[in-house]
Amino acid sequence: MQCNFVSVSPESDFSIQNLPFGVCTTSGSKAHHVTVAIGDYALNMATLAKLGLFQSIKGLDAESVFSKPYLNDYMSLGRSVWQAVRHELQDFLSNTHNALRSRISASDASVVTPLREAQMHLPARIGDYTDFYASREHATNVGIMFRGKDNALMPNWTHLPVGYHGRASSIVVSGTPLHRPNGQKRPDQTKPPVFGPSARLDYELEMAYFVGPGNNLGTPLTLQQAEECIFGAVLMNDWSARDIQAWEYVPLGPFLGKSFGTTISPWVVTMDALEPFRVPQPTQEPEPLPYLCDESGSPAGYDIRLAVDIKPKEGSEFYPLSRSNLKYMYWSLRQQLTHHAINGCNMRPGDLCGTGTISGPAEESFGSMLELSWSGQKDITLGDSGITRKFIEDNDVIRLSGYCQGDGFRVGFGQCVGEILPAKRA
Repeated sequence: MQCNFVSVSPESDFSIQNLPFGVCTTSGSKAHHVTVAIGDYALNMATLAKLGLFQSIKGLDAESVFSKPYLNDYMSLGRSVWQAVRHELQDFLSNTHNALRSRISASDASVVTPLREAQMHLPARIGDYTDFYASREHATNVGIMFRGKDNALMPNWTHLPVGYHGRASSIVVSGTPLHRPNGQKRPDQTKPPVFGPSARLDYELEMAYFVGPGNNLGTPLTLQQAEECIFGAVLMNDWSARDIQAWEYVPLGPFLGKSFGTTISPWVVTMDALEPFRVPQPTQEPEPLPYLCDESGSPAGYDIRLAVDIKPKEGSEFYPLSRSNLKYMYWSLRQQLTHHAINGCNMRPGDLCGTGTISGPAEESFGSMLELSWSGQKDITLGDSGITRKFIEDNDVIRLSGYCQGDGFRVGFGQCVGEILPAKRA
């Protein structure tokens, strides 16, 4: 299928096979509204709805849903509606005989806006946020650093998707700068803690997924139901102040070391767009308990190529840090969501779940500076610039990107970018 409404490069993240959703404002529309990316352009979904593109879809009040400043209402409608909207969009963009094509051109500013002119915002009102710890390679690396090789993984890790309940208030959209956090640290283990800016600030290469319809309080989700509840995925940098976290996390886990900020990419790539890129997840040993044991026959992993680059304060270009892939994730997205709801926890449209740091088996695939520098024991060399890092310094910029490669097209996520500014005085 090819888009003939606008030109789309084979290297574009936003092919007709993708059609990710977001929320934006433009010079012609200051109100936040739902948009879909195609090539170098953003489609105004509210305008398309007013013109009648989605009028045949049952259960969808398109003008109302797509005029909202968030995607929650659309996420709540479920997969049959999502797939019907996807079909109508693809037909409009590829079929010159589509009924609306004679009434709309690519030069119509009320429908089409160049992406460079669109200001992107958080795609949803995020009610709750949960972060998992689902990469075996990452958990093993961190465990070796802090507990030794023989006790790298805690006894529960291979039996359930470990997670912690975070906060949604400090999740920001790509391009939003964050200040280095202050907090308690204990750099000298023989002395009392000290207060001040984090000296071991790190990124975490993650992905995250938005919940759609969810479940009622007290009603668990099966693996199949959980998969039907996932609307789509974004890139996520779950920044981490390693020194603050190391001092505070016992016995209840991350707090100030994580809650100062999390950055997500603005475009939500739907699970239908990711469907062709399913791959088997890593073998799980021991076999999970029955509620997590996936016998559907449908591969639960996704082949999504991920990259992290840094633009150091001393330079003007980006240098590679990590090259990883979601396919390394030990616990699948549907296993994570099933476990989250198995106790009856009610998931709601717009809730966000992070995968945890995604690391692979090779050093270049490690998803954090903590691993790349092995807790600060060695330098990370940035290309041939002569610049090195152990952790992030003030005014460094971190960029995450990711895509799936098809035959002559990509399904990509755009970018997730953030700059670390100096700490504010407490």
